Amino acid sequence: MSDKILSALEPSAVLLQISAADKAEVITELGNLLFRAGYVKPSFVQAALARERELPTGLPLDGKYNAAIPHTDVEHVIIPGLALATLSEPVIFKNMVSPEDDVPVQLVILMALDQPKSQVDMLQEISEVLQNRETIERLMAARSFSDVEKAFK
Repeated sequence: MSDKILSALEPSAVLLQISAADKAEVITELGNLLFRAGYVKPSFVQAALARERELPTGLPLDGKYNAAIPHTDVEHVIIPGLALATLSEPVIFKNMVSPEDDVPVQLVILMALDQPKSQVDMLQEISEVLQNRETIERLMAARSFSDVEKAFK
């Protein structure tokens, strides 16, 4: 279904059914995994957290689960990649369209992209996938990276 997402997804930066206190913990954990895998600079996590405060990325979906697609500016990225987390319990993100609204999120896709245009393209790609309820259900049920790969195919 989405080869672009799958090829950008870093297997060591996929956390399934994790528990997190809040959105900052999820973004920090995923960002640190991308950092350890060599994708992003040390400044990435703080920049992603700051951007999330200014321009929220919570996305209400048409189903049981909601998503968030945090990211930050290209200068914090070494090589492009994605990290993904599914959460056992929702954490609150602010709505990207109406920032005053809370969105309980259980699927987080952290984007680390090194070109502004690739950010737009990948956001569109991810948005399309997020509109597919079956894909979301399969991602939320995933227990291994191979389950995640199957969900995207």
